[in-house]
Amino acid sequence: MAGEIKYVGSQQAGQTRPLIHGRIDAVMNRPETQAMKAPFGKTGFRILAYMFLAIGAVGVVLPLLPTTPFVRLAAFFASKGSPEFARWLEEHPSFGPAIAQWRHRRAIPVKAKILACSMMAISWSMLVWLGSTVFVLTVSGLCLLGIAGYLITRPSC
Repeated sequence: MAGEIKYVGSQQAGQTRPLIHGRIDAVMNRPETQAMKAPFGKTGFRILAYMFLAIGAVGVVLPLLPTTPFVRLAAFFASKGSPEFARWLEEHPSFGPAIAQWRHRRAIPVKAKILACSMMAISWSMLVWLGSTVFVLTVSGLCLLGIAGYLITRPSC
């Protein structure tokens, strides 16, 4: 019975109908199905937004933890789950300009690039100093070089 699905409910048990791909989408996109999923999704996005903002706030105090990527993630998740929180982030005097520059030009401030690359170099140097294995140094070095390459190739603002 390939291409058929058994229905239970309005049909008699065991009766089959041809499987039509649009029918599954229609069932999944019914208003009552969407209404059941919406609050859970929005709550999850809100939680992620607040969590990433908290990590970014910790990054303001701790020099080894970057702030900008976490604030950008918070703005992304806030736009999906809490328009009020997203608006607050976009209008914030410290966070707003970085978010706007990333959204419009995919630009990263020069200061952030220098700081991020410096911290990655210091982190890798600490691994060397602590006597990490060649494997750990190679894998972490390649990852950090890839990230630094991505940062450097983004437009500056």
